Amino acid sequence: MATTEAGPSQETTHITEDAACFVEAVRFEDIPAEAVRIARRCVLDGLGLFVAGSAEPSAGILADDALDQGGRGDALVLGRGGARVPAPLAARVLGTAGHAHDWDDTQVSRDPRHVYGLLTHPTIPPLTASLTMAQKLAPVSGRDFLAAFIAGVEVESKISEWMLTDHYRKGFHSSGTVGTFGAMTAAAVLLGLKGEKLRHAFGMAASFAAGIRCNFGTMTKPLHVGRASENGVTAALLAARGFTADPEALDGPWGFMQVTGGGHYPEKLGQGFGRTWSIADPGVSIKPYPSGIVTHQSMDAMLKLVTGNDVKPEDVERIDFYAGSNILNPIRYPVAQNHLQAKFSMAALLAMIVIARRAGRAEFTDGFIRSPAMQDMQGRIACTLDPEIEAKGMDVIRSRIELTLKSGETLIQEADPRYRGGPDNPLTDKELEAKAAACVAGILDQGRLEAVIRAAWGVEELEDAGELARVIQTG
Repeated sequence: MATTEAGPSQETTHITEDAACFVEAVRFEDIPAEAVRIARRCVLDGLGLFVAGSAEPSAGILADDALDQGGRGDALVLGRGGARVPAPLAARVLGTAGHAHDWDDTQVSRDPRHVYGLLTHPTIPPLTASLTMAQKLAPVSGRDFLAAFIAGVEVESKISEWMLTDHYRKGFHSSGTVGTFGAMTAAAVLLGLKGEKLRHAFGMAASFAAGIRCNFGTMTKPLHVGRASENGVTAALLAARGFTADPEALDGPWGFMQVTGGGHYPEKLGQGFGRTWSIADPGVSIKPYPSGIVTHQSMDAMLKLVTGNDVKPEDVERIDFYAGSNILNPIRYPVAQNHLQAKFSMAALLAMIVIARRAGRAEFTDGFIRSPAMQDMQGRIACTLDPEIEAKGMDVIRSRIELTLKSGETLIQEADPRYRGGPDNPLTDKELEAKAAACVAGILDQGRLEAVIRAAWGVEELEDAGELARVIQTG
């Protein structure tokens, strides 16, 4: 039995079976060209983020732990030269690095019932699993690699879209939970899992899925995505060996959707898997800033305010930020003390824009966040719930900035809900390449950056998709 927000439903579902049939049948040649085009963009974005994350302490700790555990050399350990470890351990490091900056893309929903609109970070779990398994099963062609990745995004996104928003309201981090299904799907496609084994892989993924929002602002938040990647690969590998699980784990009163989200939206199930491809419709949002997606509209508004009026940090008396609960609830730190908290602190993000007029890897460091200038500016910023903004609903992100100068003048700027990076206002390919350059700056030289960009744009022509892991490797 499934449950909806309107109460119990007597509907018998077959979501797991539908997902498994889709995975069994997926072929690169059947995927629409637009989905493949966007997938290439997601691959480039993801590769840059893996490199950026490789320099983070969280990825370094996990890489050291993976090397200490050792084992069969399936795949490269990110940031550790030629060192190789079993696929699940490699996936844990890679997936955590990909989400370490909270700069990875976000799923889009057109459904106003989805409180935050953007549900999961769809790329990193299936991209990690595809990249790890491509090394283990080498050689895997670029076309097969892309088919696995796109299938993983599709399954992950549809589950997230169909599940009730109670999943997120109750505190689950969907990129860690639903991301597990994306990683498992990608690994299962490359392993060629079918029949009972594939359905058992879904069952294991349902039990492995984890991640709660109390850990936002800590190393464990990106580890949610690392564990989703690791657990998805593990589920597929164990299923291939004959390990069993419930073959209908997305359905029924004890299934994943009911237990973690209170059920699903029955009217959405007709969308099916692979009839419309979520990566293209409604699409993904590629982030211009390494922070929660609900902050970007306000950061752009602040950037417009300070550049358009040439506001210097020393000119600012105070800043009043007005928004709805869809921003103020998840972005929960009043004053950030480190770069991880800053991703979830509106005061820190706005102060960053005022001081540096940008927000990238260079600004998201503990040294910058703890600097006297940043701490002082954060103290000048007040974040307030605005009843009028709240009453307009949560279908888009709305906010208003009122900046009071020491001269007494007040400057006002409203956020544009047509946010940069989303399907309605996407980054250009050149802007995406510039983001990749910002991700790898100081880690890879220009020649290596160009190799990453070439490999991503030409991924479907690769004879061995493991090349993608080699072009981003450091150490």
